[in-house]
Amino acid sequence: MAETTYAPPADIDALRSRALIAGAAGLVACGIGFIVDRDHFFRSWLIAYLLFLGIALGSMGLLMIQHLSGGAWGVFRRIFEASSRTLPLLAILFLPIVLGMGTLYSWTHPEHVQADEVLQHKAVYLNTGFFLLRAFIYFAGWILIAWTMTRWSRRQDEGDMSVNLRLQYLSGGGIVFYAFAATFAGIDWVMSINPHWFSTLFGFIFIGGHGLAALSFTIVISAFLVRRAPMEQILKPGHFHDLGKLSLAFVMLWAYFNFSQYMLVYAANLVEEVPYFVARISHGWQFLAIFLVLFQFAVPFLLLLSRDLKRMPHRLVWVSLALLLVRYIDLFMLVSPEFASTGANLHMLEGEHASGFFVHWLDLAAPLAVGGLWLWMFLTQLAQRPLVAFADPYLREALQSSGGH
Repeated sequence: MAETTYAPPADIDALRSRALIAGAAGLVACGIGFIVDRDHFFRSWLIAYLLFLGIALGSMGLLMIQHLSGGAWGVFRRIFEASSRTLPLLAILFLPIVLGMGTLYSWTHPEHVQADEVLQHKAVYLNTGFFLLRAFIYFAGWILIAWTMTRWSRRQDEGDMSVNLRLQYLSGGGIVFYAFAATFAGIDWVMSINPHWFSTLFGFIFIGGHGLAALSFTIVISAFLVRRAPMEQILKPGHFHDLGKLSLAFVMLWAYFNFSQYMLVYAANLVEEVPYFVARISHGWQFLAIFLVLFQFAVPFLLLLSRDLKRMPHRLVWVSLALLLVRYIDLFMLVSPEFASTGANLHMLEGEHASGFFVHWLDLAAPLAVGGLWLWMFLTQLAQRPLVAFADPYLREALQSSGGH
């Protein structure tokens, strides 16, 4: 009865098909890009990949927090679970980054390590073998946590309440692993593009971006489901209000971490750190920096202050879609300036790109490919389970109050 009552809407299959077609079209375009401009293909793929990895990991983090705290936003648990179960696909989609290591990371070239004293000191950590081993550990841990929580959640649906406490224990330890793994993944996959630069706040910025992307995506999917049975009878304005408040918190968190990082670098004025920001406030990149300040903080901050907006899914969804777009632009800003004339990447030292701000057609094709395949996998996972975790011990109170546990 529960399976029938809470079954996903029938038009999810049509949406899955469209996502798969979009992903296939993006892959064809990326295949062309791989042939005609291989170096840019790897950069564009990395940026797109980080966006959808952030949604999956952020969803897993929010799922673990919900298991520990309860709360009305647990009605979104199936969305969090389906997002986190896309991690095996993301592990496969990581392979182009492995293939492009020589293009993306200067420390993979022994001749540059030998000529650079800084790289010599970091070679114990920044080397190809250890990089791949760490990536394997990250994905193995993330996938194990996500699928174990799903398996125990299924047992909970079947009436086994003994898993409730185990879900909390797993979530407590899982959050710790997720935080450490995501921090080191951010260092490995993004910060080490410029191996001379470092920031102790970078991991927090990376994790904060995961949370914001996951919440934005959850709002978008929930706004789609709330217009269809059975969720139209379950999701209430109070539930969206909770997600809107959490999104506001993560918007402020992003601004706080980024401002703190900029302020500390400005105050210290160290030769190892300043070039990172100089590359992003000159040669046209300064306009993108201003755009991010306005549209990843100022505008959404002001909009999300509105109680009415947060309680209206048809309005909140537009803010969330905009935040997902801005998240992609933020990741673009983290990666791309290193390959411009002021960047410190290997290829720039060789004079490959002598321009400032640039956008390539692959920067549109890569998110279409990764995003289409990822959305197809997400919808496939979402369709496999009832949309409501009807055995969740906090569900009754969540549905009654629509305001939190």
